[in-house]
Amino acid sequence: MSDFLISPLILFGVGSSFACSGLFYHLYQEKKRELIKIKEIPVFRPDHHLASLLKSSPHRRLQYVAVEGLVKADEKPLPSQFVPRCYGVLQKIKVVEHAEYWNALSKTWSSRPTNKKESTNSVAFSLICPGSYVSDFHVRVQDPSEGSGNFLERVYHRVRRAEEGLVNVVLQGIGGERAVALEESEEMLRVGSSLTVFGEVVLEGEHGRLQVPTDGREYLMVPTNYKSYIERHERSASMWKMLTALTSIFGASVLARVIYDTVGKDDRSK
Repeated sequence: MSDFLISPLILFGVGSSFACSGLFYHLYQEKKRELIKIKEIPVFRPDHHLASLLKSSPHRRLQYVAVEGLVKADEKPLPSQFVPRCYGVLQKIKVVEHAEYWNALSKTWSSRPTNKKESTNSVAFSLICPGSYVSDFHVRVQDPSEGSGNFLERVYHRVRRAEEGLVNVVLQGIGGERAVALEESEEMLRVGSSLTVFGEVVLEGEHGRLQVPTDGREYLMVPTNYKSYIERHERSASMWKMLTALTSIFGASVLARVIYDTVGKDDRSK
């Protein structure tokens, strides 16, 4: 009776191991193909080498490249609303009010956001090489709001509990709702931070301009240098490869043990 109960569980475990191994291998292959495509993209710094290449290129443009550099504001940078001596070129501020309402059916208080305010500010900015001067070659980043990727840094976050008072009591009595907390957060692309942008580069006067690719590829912004970006993808690929190996070895080991025990039991019964 115990063999009948254990065998299906073992077979399910073996099958699950091989199924997970197949899934992890598929994810590994996808990440590997993605990594190969990324490494095929030319990478440049905003220096005179890029300027010379643009001047010699047809139509003075490079269709899809990666440019890595430091963020420099072309205008007066934006000061943080909450952090002293913190400046950036992109700024996103969120204010969310949280409240609790009385659920008559469950006889409990349930939480929900009641009001959300979001504001975005930006100034023109460029990518420069470390130690470059104002007159040196730089690449201006056009339409950063069109860029994808999590390239903003959260510089401030605070949740303030609502104070009990007359207004809260009135709201609670009238609508069965009471204020709970006020959540404030600020994200910025800071001046001087590293940024890698994947897009189309055009020579405009004596400087370059990064813009949304005309061939439909992703206008990607990464808040790090190119080397760190590649290393992150390589670690992800290695993780899926390791999980593929572990689940395959586990499934094969259990299956081999089951076969060994079955054959050994048949031999002993003869």
